[in-house]
Amino acid sequence: MRSRPPRRLPEVVAPAPALVLLLTLLLSLSLSACGSGGDASGAGTGTGASAQSGGKGRIPDQDVVSSVRKDPEAAALLPADVRERGTLTVATSVGTPPGATYREDGRTVAGQDVDFADAAARALGLRLKREVAGFEAILPALGSGKYDLGTGNFGVTDERRATIDFVTYINDGQGFAVRDDSPLKKVTDLKRLCGLTVATGAGTTFETTLEQHRSACAKAGKKPYDVATYAEQGALWISLQQGRSDVVMSTINGLRYAVKQQPGLRFLNEYQRLDVGFAFKKGSPLAPAFQAAVEHLKEDGTYDRVLRKWGTSESAIERSRISPPELK
Repeated sequence: MRSRPPRRLPEVVAPAPALVLLLTLLLSLSLSACGSGGDASGAGTGTGASAQSGGKGRIPDQDVVSSVRKDPEAAALLPADVRERGTLTVATSVGTPPGATYREDGRTVAGQDVDFADAAARALGLRLKREVAGFEAILPALGSGKYDLGTGNFGVTDERRATIDFVTYINDGQGFAVRDDSPLKKVTDLKRLCGLTVATGAGTTFETTLEQHRSACAKAGKKPYDVATYAEQGALWISLQQGRSDVVMSTINGLRYAVKQQPGLRFLNEYQRLDVGFAFKKGSPLAPAFQAAVEHLKEDGTYDRVLRKWGTSESAIERSRISPPELK
């Protein structure tokens, strides 16, 4: 049922933990009120959140980071002043699992991005000072020097590579999800979305892709699709469940995780794969050290343990690269 047209939420710079927790609770309530069944397992080939932490919807809590030891060769690639200081400031975008989310206490940040950043820092003999920031605010702030690096499931695109350096650690990408009652079966061409309302995150590659192809519907003589952007991932999912949007475009891993955890939703299909990486300002001397750190994590087994924890083993990459060309 469509009660009112989609609305654009304000784009906040740093979502408050209490707001994210409230949206998560609202999402759980709205989804549990309709549909039945569903699988509590995680995405990909790994074990899901339920099995890992004892209950549906729980966030995996096993420690896969503290055993990481410093890699002297990787640490030697750091600038001397960074080695002496021993700390870096990381900006983390908090959304939904498996990327980054708040634990039940509404304060502690956890997720795949968090584990990989913490593990890489330990391999370099560094400590991270983590600040939560809005997804769309992080990349511009790197250029100004406010943060040393950023995490937020940032897909590596040619447009972003012009101003940002990336160190890849997983492969994710773009996909779609719908309610169980949706007639959509697969979206291989964005013209399949004509006449529908597509919900997605503000400032993301998904919004860019949708805007770039919006004219395709008109050229085909069809009604254009509407794009409803949301700064809060919880609000995005609620819009889908309440019928204010027809389809969600988001990360492949995030969509798969959501539909496994919540009834009434269905993963539609992958649309485009993208490498995902730690983000740095262009020309940052930190990039080679973090690339070496990711390779160290692959060698000592930590890399696979993080993927298994978050159920994203299908997103493994063969090797880490610095700002590779966008996958086509």
